[in-house]
Amino acid sequence: MQILPAIDLRGGRCVRLRQGDYNQETVFSDNPVEMARSFADAGAEWLHLVDLDGAKVGRPVNHEVVKAITSAVNIKCELGGGIRDEAAIRLMLEDVGVHRVIIGTQALKQPEWFRQMAKLFPGRLVLGIDARNGMVATEGWLDVSQTSALELAKQYADLDLGALIYTNIANDGMMQGVDDGTIADMERLANLGFPVIASGGVTTVADITKLVAASRRAPKLVGAIVGRALYEGTLTVEQAVAAAR
Repeated sequence: MQILPAIDLRGGRCVRLRQGDYNQETVFSDNPVEMARSFADAGAEWLHLVDLDGAKVGRPVNHEVVKAITSAVNIKCELGGGIRDEAAIRLMLEDVGVHRVIIGTQALKQPEWFRQMAKLFPGRLVLGIDARNGMVATEGWLDVSQTSALELAKQYADLDLGALIYTNIANDGMMQGVDDGTIADMERLANLGFPVIASGGVTTVADITKLVAASRRAPKLVGAIVGRALYEGTLTVEQAVAAAR
């Protein structure tokens, strides 16, 4: 499994939110570029970047910082937050230098557009599914829809997507581990044929071990995003990478 350290950007700084709540923010670094370098040096193969300001306003905001990160590291980066049109996709892939972009809100709200973009950028789009009680949440997690995560994923099972990232919002930033129900959801999604990346709740080496066991049952479960645990010190990139291997 791949380990993807997360760098969440707000106002150009590296922060973490609890359960996607903008009022529950902790600032971990004023220098996201240094943070990115340290993760790359520790053995990460990918970085998971989130433009929190972008997610809120619906267009890229922190792209200059993201460009500084992609220029500073020799590993691939993916980015989500505020990617709502073709211009934003092109900006990120062609100018900013991220390897793939994550689309959540528009995949739910404009399915035909998402299909068109997936065909235009094969293997470069990631379907970001953020769920609360199994139902898809959008607009930076501010709205919960009436569509289930599995239902949304099934619509796109025929597309050439880079990956599907599944986040259980209830676990995100809470430092409480990955629960069995979320793992079962991820296995079901992986069995649709997508490369699935787990996100939300990874707190200790035990969580990585649990996900590795799940990936033996569902081989398309290929990665885990690790955020707050790295900043709080309950897990290091080195430990996570070793456990994942």
